[in-house]
Amino acid sequence: MEFIHALLLLFMLLNPFLVILYLFDAIKKLSTSQFNRVMLKAGIISLAVFLFFSMLGDYIFNVIFQAEFASFQIFGGIVFLVIGLQFVFKGSATIDALRGEINQMAGAIAMPILIGPGTISASVLIGKRLKPLPAVLAIVIAVGMSILIMIILKQVHDRVKTKREDLIERYTEVAGRILSIYVGTISIEMIMRGLHVWMSKVIQ
Repeated sequence: MEFIHALLLLFMLLNPFLVILYLFDAIKKLSTSQFNRVMLKAGIISLAVFLFFSMLGDYIFNVIFQAEFASFQIFGGIVFLVIGLQFVFKGSATIDALRGEINQMAGAIAMPILIGPGTISASVLIGKRLKPLPAVLAIVIAVGMSILIMIILKQVHDRVKTKREDLIERYTEVAGRILSIYVGTISIEMIMRGLHVWMSKVIQ
C-alpha cells in the first residue's frame, strides 16, 4: 500500500494533464516523432534526478549543501511563483527555451517543468519510505506514466486540430490561466511551509 501511495504522490505532482499546457508551443511546433523524442529525453533526465535524490536526498541537503530543506522549499516556491506570474502575462510561451532548437527543449522541459521543488521533495520522501528497489520502481512507473500520457495527448491534439483548432486555442488559454492560479497557490504554500519550519526553529 505504501508503494501505491508513493507512486501516486509523484505522479500527481508531475500531473501530465496540467504540464501539457506548458508544452503547447512545443506541441504545435514539433512533429509527433520529434515530440516523442524530446519527451523521452526529458523523461530520462528527470528520472535520473529523481532517483539521485531518492537515494541521497538527506545526505545532499545536510552534508553537502549544509542547508535546511526549508531553504529549498522557500527558493522553490519563489521559482514557482515567477513561473505562475509569467504564465498569466505570456500564456503558453512562458518557457522561452521551448521556442528554440529541438536539442534545447528536452532540458527545458525537464527543468523546471518536470523537475521542481515539489517533485524533488516527493523523491526524497519516497526514498525514506520505501526500500531502494521499490523506491526505484515507483519513480520509474510514475515518470513513465506521465511521459506516456503527454505523448498520447500530443497525438490527440494532432488528430483534432484541423477541425477544431479555434476550440483548442481557447481551451489552452483558459486552462493556462487556471493553471497559473494553481501554480501560484502551490508556490505560496511552499514558501509558507518553509517559513513555518524556520520560525519554529527560531522560537525553540
